[in-house]
Amino acid sequence: MSKKKEEKEAPRLIGVNRRARYEYFIEATYEAGICLMGWEVKSLRDGKCQITEAYVILKNREAFLIGAHFTPLRSASTHVNPDATRSRKLLLHERELSQLVGKVERAGYTVVPLDMHWSNGRAKLQIGLAKGKKLHDKRATEKDRDWGREKARVMRHDR
Repeated sequence: MSKKKEEKEAPRLIGVNRRARYEYFIEATYEAGICLMGWEVKSLRDGKCQITEAYVILKNREAFLIGAHFTPLRSASTHVNPDATRSRKLLLHERELSQLVGKVERAGYTVVPLDMHWSNGRAKLQIGLAKGKKLHDKRATEKDRDWGREKARVMRHDR
């Protein structure tokens, strides 16, 4: 009798905020659920999401995603008036929220969205507790990235 192994599917990405890792040091990451409307879910299934200019605010012990743009589909219902950039509530555990609030208020951190993906049929947002980089830190990151590319090129040509 053979046992069937349930393989975990890799999370399917919807949108990525590449600028966040360039502009911030990411200290910790959290996975948050999002309160969405029906047309927003359909839009996400079509991959129409942009979180590059989005940010997360913490207010009254709740987290909100501000500035994310979900492009409404043309086939959206006629009785729904879609607002592409409305603020959306993020769903986190109370313990995670208290950690984030404490770090943001006391230690000068900020919370940035890193990517949006599907997890078990639900849209999730990966957020990061981040500290801003200075200009010299960004230059060092670019230098390391360029050196990694050059090293890979040299290794490829040596074979």
